[in-house]
Amino acid sequence: MFGNKIYPNKSDNLKGECCKILTSSSLGEKKILLRGIEPLAFFGAQDKNLKYLESLLESHIIARGDEIIIRGSSTQTEKAERIINELLQMANRNGFITIDDIDTVSRLTAVPGALLKPVEDQESIVLYTKHGYIKPKTEGQTRYFESSKVNDIVCAIGPAGTGKTYLAVAIAVSYLREKKVDRIVLCRPAVEAGESLGFLPGDYREKVDPYFQPLYDALFDMVPAEKLTKQMEANIIEVAPLAFMRGRTLNNCFVILDEAQNSTTAQMKMFLTRLGANSRAIITGDITQIDLPPKTESGLIQIQTILKGVDGIDFIYLADRDVVRHPLVRKIINAYENYAANGNRQS
Repeated sequence: MFGNKIYPNKSDNLKGECCKILTSSSLGEKKILLRGIEPLAFFGAQDKNLKYLESLLESHIIARGDEIIIRGSSTQTEKAERIINELLQMANRNGFITIDDIDTVSRLTAVPGALLKPVEDQESIVLYTKHGYIKPKTEGQTRYFESSKVNDIVCAIGPAGTGKTYLAVAIAVSYLREKKVDRIVLCRPAVEAGESLGFLPGDYREKVDPYFQPLYDALFDMVPAEKLTKQMEANIIEVAPLAFMRGRTLNNCFVILDEAQNSTTAQMKMFLTRLGANSRAIITGDITQIDLPPKTESGLIQIQTILKGVDGIDFIYLADRDVVRHPLVRKIINAYENYAANGNRQS
């Protein structure tokens, strides 16, 4: 809260008029949640952004945790809400707002139709990043995202290019930003894709990093590099091989098992039993690309039978229509499926 001063840059007479408005029967209140935005990035150091914003608006603005409360007449609060929503979109795009941003948005409110074109449903947005926002692009991805909201374990199974891993990381990062969990743990089996890489030089991290590059790529898209480095050094975001999960209990975590088709049945059971209090998990995999030794059953295939119908666990199946990579990827997947359906015979 900013004390009793409502208009620090206005005259005393105007302050008096404002106080009358705020204590009259026309007083209204609106609340806006900073969804996925660091409060400091929006409020500014020592709330300087909100203090400046309040000096420009005919309403009282209160910062309470990750919530903004606007008080004033209905006209005043509606105007303040429009400006703050526009600033929130800027903060989501850029990671922060400045005094100059506040000036710009405030000036634009004087131009009819210059601000606040219809915005897509905020509930469909998974995460805001420096590049814009991440949201489901297909019907299958939408089911995937919605399922993650209500189930503690979601298994996303589908071919390459359907956004299984990328969407899982975005959901996990959103949970961390919104302080629904304390940590993210990303793991995958360290299995070579059909070729032997031989001895890899370096320490433990250098040996396993090549297997985790897809996860790193997603993280760098979603988290500023400096912040990501600090979070990984503090183990707030941890990347580890599946084999290293044994014996651990993961409390208050968002856990992702990527490339789960390459987990054995024993490894899958071990992973599923790591979840502790207030933890959630997403398991992703493509059962058409299994790199396990011959006659070794995939844990991802097995759990579809074992865990089918268990409350709190959901299986989402993505298909070629959910491919969001190059248009040729969908055609390639279809060609391979047709080849397999025809008994590997040339047509």
